Amino acid sequence: MSDTTTPVASATGVIKRFGDVLALDGVDIAILPGQVTGLVGPDAAGKTTLIRILAGLMSAESGELSVMGGAPGDDLEQLGYMPQRFGLYEDLSVIQNLTLYAELRGLPASERQETFDRLLAFTDLARFTDRPAGKLSGGMKQKLGLACALVRTPRLLLLDEPGVGVDPISRRELWAMVQELTGEGIGVLWSTAYLDEAEKCDSVFLLNDGKLLWHGPPADLTSRMDGRVFAARSEGDRRKLLTTLLQREDVLDATIQGSTIRVLAKEGKPEAQGATLAPVPPRLEDGFMEVLGGGPDGHSALAESYRSFPLDGQPAIEARSLTKRYGEFTAAHDISFIAKPGQIFGLLGPNGAGKSTTFKMLCGLATPSAGDCAVAGHNLKHSGPAARQSLGYMAQKFSLYGDLSVQQNLDFFAGAYGLRGRDAREAIGKAVEIFELGERLKVNAGQLPLGFKQRLALACAVLHEPPVLFLDEPTSGVDPVMRREFWVHINGLVARGVTVLVTTHFMEEAEYCDDILLIYRSEQIATGSPDDLKRQAAQLTGLDDPTMEDAFIALIEASEVDTLNPRQAA
Repeated sequence: MSDTTTPVASATGVIKRFGDVLALDGVDIAILPGQVTGLVGPDAAGKTTLIRILAGLMSAESGELSVMGGAPGDDLEQLGYMPQRFGLYEDLSVIQNLTLYAELRGLPASERQETFDRLLAFTDLARFTDRPAGKLSGGMKQKLGLACALVRTPRLLLLDEPGVGVDPISRRELWAMVQELTGEGIGVLWSTAYLDEAEKCDSVFLLNDGKLLWHGPPADLTSRMDGRVFAARSEGDRRKLLTTLLQREDVLDATIQGSTIRVLAKEGKPEAQGATLAPVPPRLEDGFMEVLGGGPDGHSALAESYRSFPLDGQPAIEARSLTKRYGEFTAAHDISFIAKPGQIFGLLGPNGAGKSTTFKMLCGLATPSAGDCAVAGHNLKHSGPAARQSLGYMAQKFSLYGDLSVQQNLDFFAGAYGLRGRDAREAIGKAVEIFELGERLKVNAGQLPLGFKQRLALACAVLHEPPVLFLDEPTSGVDPVMRREFWVHINGLVARGVTVLVTTHFMEEAEYCDDILLIYRSEQIATGSPDDLKRQAAQLTGLDDPTMEDAFIALIEASEVDTLNPRQAA
């Protein structure tokens, strides 16, 4: 019988500095065989640094380390490692990357076909074996990275935020595979900023600013929040209710959840003050937010300084039968919807569904093969420049210039959006203050922590105060605290009449949307408010209180078996 009590890897009192920055401050961790150990924390908490030390890619200044009974890097044949950033060869095809890793890991030729078939089936990459890795969608790149990490079954698997950019269906498949691996006795370290992922781990280690704040089974942290979590509801605007709750002294954290507000009280039950409060079960994220001292206070300096737009009922964004073909491949087909002023409209769908393609057509970055669209009353076919001046765009992948400093990026985008002289200086000065970029103006954008990269990207998108914002997975990989900060800004802008079109793989984030369009394999398959989609899911699944993730998966699965769907008849 295998030993399940001796850690496959451990660290005690690990210290690591980068110049004056203390990245790890006496951190302890133990990774047991047959378990998934969660490494959880905000951006720049030290997660990636610890993983790289365990992988033997960098050394610690002090502390005791043991990896499979030796020093880090001693036994690379039994180590699987998936880095946070896509680390494969983009000019090589999917199968060429797998073959390269099979060579590097010494996988016998007789085992390769069976291994490749299994990994390609799991990742749904079998259709794309000849496609260059650089031309895969963000989620597919993550899947290929995981497949390469598993090309030879390891004893220790280090996964640095593998769920970033991956849709809920793919994440469930990923978890199923990882749980199968732990059943074989493999120890898994899963780094994540997503608390729904951490909740599934056997144990979690919570880092912040290089310090270990808490460790233990997720249920132990969750249970500390019993009796302190409530669903608040009022007859008025839910966004106004959220802002009010966040500014109260007896509330530690609050987030929108469909038509209600999820409230974490500092202690006991807070006063209702015009809202009805009903107790709800706590989640790991509630305990996480308490350990970190709570979220933002609901105040958005960006929204306060932003111009207002009329809620005149005219479409702010309109798509009419949008279709995009690349040769014989249809990336988006017959997409139609209207987003009104002062509305958050969500585009949801699995990786490769056609969301980003639709986004690019609406932004004027891709020309539709059929159909047309308008932004702020400007038809992109006939008034492209005017339409683009009326929108701000934040791309799925960090799209600023990594070799330019923060200041240079702000200067460039101010000019690109038509700001000159005093107007440009005032807009940049305001953005620097609001997004706390002052100490990083001379830092190259590519060297910023992820959270500050996202701040800079949003700052550039709103420099000219457009009436429409396109946000393509704006908080992908960002920790819950930073995610809340973003949504405080977004909610504040919507109150000023700004229209926001957003894509996200984070289903709790989709709750902030007023309306959602669900796209699957280039077709729109469902539309409605978050509560509408959850009601549809309840009818499909029989669940009493389905989550947005339940709704997403149920509606996708229903589309798969719908015999009237033209994809099934093809």
